[in-house]
Amino acid sequence: MRLLEGRRALVTGASRGIGAEIARAMARAGAAVVLAARDEEALARVAAEIESDGGRAVVAATDVSEPEAVERLVATTLDALGGLDIAVNNAAGGGHGPTPLTEVSEDQFRSALAISLESVFLSLKFEIPAILESGGGAIVNMASTAGLEAVGGLAGYVAAKHGVIGLTKVAALDYAAQGVRVNAIAPGPILTERLEAAGEDAQRAAADAMPMRRIGQPIEVASAAVWLCSDQASFVTGTTLIIDGGKLAGVPPFTRPR
Repeated sequence: MRLLEGRRALVTGASRGIGAEIARAMARAGAAVVLAARDEEALARVAAEIESDGGRAVVAATDVSEPEAVERLVATTLDALGGLDIAVNNAAGGGHGPTPLTEVSEDQFRSALAISLESVFLSLKFEIPAILESGGGAIVNMASTAGLEAVGGLAGYVAAKHGVIGLTKVAALDYAAQGVRVNAIAPGPILTERLEAAGEDAQRAAADAMPMRRIGQPIEVASAAVWLCSDQASFVTGTTLIIDGGKLAGVPPFTRPR
């Protein structure tokens, strides 16, 4: 039997990149999936791919930074699938590009928190009751290695991703006894459309900084999300799974010059 056979899943930020790959992987693992993001056309393309592969996908265009929109999204999911067993909160964006902290505007900082942190809070707020009503389940929040170490010039993003890891722990503790597991994934550099657009030099620099000397692939993050939401991870909650090719493990061995 497939790992998520018969499960009902909601994936936000599913229009491209890691979110789209998670949606595809969950469908291949047997879950019916609601795809949520702002770009309805991109969602439709992902849904078509899933359905052409024999899966079931429902498109729900929405903005998860708005409370009413998130509430409607969960209601739409319940109507479409008849319940909710799995949620992956992957939406991110907004904020600012590399900017020294004192030059970041209040609006830029708030934007980063709204999209990358407040959206996770709102999603948890409405997903957890639905999952409880369905008898329990699993949630994965998409963090980042920037939630475990800082990245200079990205005050909003770093603060938001640290917050996502904190929310994950709180939600895990609050609902562990009621059968809801909540975990986070912290990816390092992953070859998404954004990194592809940055060009070969940027990709090579990112790969050279990794102990494994390569960039991660979206399917490697998606496979981890499937596992965390499966019964194979039934005793795993409140943790952050790092997928970074060993970058946060420490520094490479020191080599003496010859």
